[in-house]
Amino acid sequence: MSTNISKQKREDLLAKIKEIRNFISAASQNENTGNLLSYLAELEKDMNGKKYGLVFEEHREEIDEILDTHTPVLTEEKDLFINNGGQINFLIEGDNLASLKLLEKTHKGKIDLIYIDPPYNRGINDFKYDDDFIVKTDGYIHSKWLSFIKERLVIARRLLADTGAIFISIDDNEQANLKLLCDLIFSENNFAGMIPWRKRTAKTDVPFGISQDYEWILIYAKSNQFNAFTKRENQRKYFSTEDIPGREWRTHDLTTQRTAAERPNSAFTLINPKNGKEYPVNPNRVWAVTKDTLPQYLKEDRIIFPGDYDFLKISKPQMRYFRDEDEAKAIKKTGNVAGVSATTTQLPCEVGMTKEGTADLGELFSGKVFPYPKPVELIKYLIQIGTVNKESALVLDFFAGSGTTAQALLRINAQNKNSNRRFILCTNNENKICHDVTYERIKRVIEKENYAASLKYYKVDYVPISDRLYYEYADELLKYIRELVELENGINFTGNMEIGIVLTDEELDDFIQQLESNTRYKKLYLGHDILMDAQQAQILKGRKITINIIPDYYYKELEG
Repeated sequence: MSTNISKQKREDLLAKIKEIRNFISAASQNENTGNLLSYLAELEKDMNGKKYGLVFEEHREEIDEILDTHTPVLTEEKDLFINNGGQINFLIEGDNLASLKLLEKTHKGKIDLIYIDPPYNRGINDFKYDDDFIVKTDGYIHSKWLSFIKERLVIARRLLADTGAIFISIDDNEQANLKLLCDLIFSENNFAGMIPWRKRTAKTDVPFGISQDYEWILIYAKSNQFNAFTKRENQRKYFSTEDIPGREWRTHDLTTQRTAAERPNSAFTLINPKNGKEYPVNPNRVWAVTKDTLPQYLKEDRIIFPGDYDFLKISKPQMRYFRDEDEAKAIKKTGNVAGVSATTTQLPCEVGMTKEGTADLGELFSGKVFPYPKPVELIKYLIQIGTVNKESALVLDFFAGSGTTAQALLRINAQNKNSNRRFILCTNNENKICHDVTYERIKRVIEKENYAASLKYYKVDYVPISDRLYYEYADELLKYIRELVELENGINFTGNMEIGIVLTDEELDDFIQQLESNTRYKKLYLGHDILMDAQQAQILKGRKITINIIPDYYYKELEG
């Protein structure tokens, strides 16, 4: 029979506290005895508190102090608006805790997938806490990181839809702590899995002679309604083209995990016979074909080169596989074609490596503008398995970094005509990363690939509310409602002659006057406290303009 030693010690201490209380209660009472009894009650409460889980010293950040006396608002950098059709996406510059608090007003329970790649807290100037880098000698290195991430994950959970999930990249430094923290916030019953992701090939100059080549991707569901069961058609997208009539086909990576030393016959420069363009081999990931087998693959048209098909956005040669062959293999293996139509998510994940993330960024920028970006194909894979059957999914990344999540999502939309996924990215602007890297990357990707996608750029600002009554700053907050309505509804008001917004009686008068020269308006967002007169209501009804009442919850909590 097992014995709970900790429980015995706790009960013994509680018994001693009871004896002390009885002794104090029997003595003459004054202010000191009253304080002592209060202290004993606090001790008892702590003794009866948490019995298992993550324990750390909680810290407050500078942003916590700011949010105590200010409320965050959004302002738009209108000169940075990218208008290229398609869905409206959003990039928010500022402290991501403030951004999350704003998103809680507009997107509570509405986010389908959250992916984040937070600082790993290696103690090598990779995690800054209140303007100071945390180093390994800091006695609170883990507590500060956990305090930092906990505040953000608590809000992140509120943002997720019941069918949603969060994917978190992490390495060995905080993986164990993060797992316990997420068990607490999301419930260990909602732990969906931990994907090991191979980030590099083995190194030799490592401590203890063990190369840490994997990072981890923790997955937590909001509830049991989330399902990452992956329909194979999302992974295996088949195409039908006139040059190969009657046979559907898909593409696949033409490289392997083998090195040039392991497979020297696959380490060669692949040449496109149509135009002579050369594709040098990656010595750490050679071609899946050999020099000897290459002619046969070319003859059977099993290798696709960039430019062969306009709808394929590829930058290196790919292997072609045919659906009938896939189905034949599935029948042989499982007895039916179900094996080709559906599968569960497979572990470990070996989609892309860190060097490929660097290469992705290198195609858009000269020089190293961001350290160790995640590869686009990895994030694309995670979005696909995290938003199965959600073609209009909304994806949030509040540690946006270089903007890989945006590029991955745009690529998914371009490769799947039914996909209308949107993103919201949040990052600070330290060293101008948000403007010069994140925004610039999205802009260049849209221009380079001519993606049908638009982007609005917001900055977090703050309105002081300390020592002021609500009515003293309510009009000031009204100036920032437009941005929240745009953010919540994925729309753009600037220059839009089909959708309007009215927040004051004066603006309503102006809008009614505009209708004399503009017959394109279809929808009007109307402030909740504006009352139209009968004539105004009749004019809007006659023009068949849909009225959407703007909710009053954006700053409701400040009314006191």
